Amino acid sequence: MTMAQTFATTNDWIELNRDHATGIETLRAHFEGHAYDPHWHDVYLFGTTEAGVQQFRCRGRQNVSTPGQAFLLAPGEIHDGNAPEAGGFTYRTMYIEPAWFDAWLERLADDAPASVEPTFNATLAGDPRLVAAIDRAVGALHEREPRMAREAALDDLLLALGRHVNWRLPATAPDDPPMLARSARDYLHAHVGEDVGLDDLAAALGVSRFRVSRAFKTAYGMPPHAYLVQLRVVRARRRLMAGDEPAEIAAALGFADQSHLGRWFRRAYRLSPAAYRRRCTNITDD
Repeated sequence: MTMAQTFATTNDWIELNRDHATGIETLRAHFEGHAYDPHWHDVYLFGTTEAGVQQFRCRGRQNVSTPGQAFLLAPGEIHDGNAPEAGGFTYRTMYIEPAWFDAWLERLADDAPASVEPTFNATLAGDPRLVAAIDRAVGALHEREPRMAREAALDDLLLALGRHVNWRLPATAPDDPPMLARSARDYLHAHVGEDVGLDDLAAALGVSRFRVSRAFKTAYGMPPHAYLVQLRVVRARRRLMAGDEPAEIAAALGFADQSHLGRWFRRAYRLSPAAYRRRCTNITDD
């Protein structure tokens, strides 16, 4: 049985664990002052604040999470993290793969529409049942409780999430990013490891670099170059989870070197790539 490992700097600390049966990562952490730079995940994120005040910007507004509230983020939602009060904040969270979450919904939610994407009504929810369900699920996975207990906790979480979930057709809802921004995003995903310039992006889309930059920032909350760096960090996380070497990943994803990857990875996850790889794979460094 593998227990959570703690990574600490000054008064900040992180406990990270991964359930290999489901691929779900669980995290408990404490931060004082600045916690995270703006970033996004390609997974669903459900969490609660255990103690203190957690402040983060998401969906164009400042959110303040305190004990008794849950926070819910869908893949791609940009957010940061700060402790606005002395003493910082402690929180727990879980990261769930979209494919696993979708299959989970199909098994348990008989009324879940087909071929739609789940999103959330609000970033913060003061629903006691949901808060308790997240705390229980994170705890069951984080402490490696027996399989049946873990599965029951996840099922309870799904039921508690029910009234907080919205359903939308992929890329067809009125508030979806405009076509130009989506095309630019698709181009970046297809060329993630290349030294892409704004002129390359604009030429591929047949518009000016100013127009594509403006459309992209309006749709995604950050300019194309910042999104590309975040995309590389997200891809790096997946490759580290698979056991790849940080130096190899840095070269493949367009980072200048391993140190460059490390700087950006820490800004998003507060762990070095090597530390993250050790925790998620049980591979030790040579």
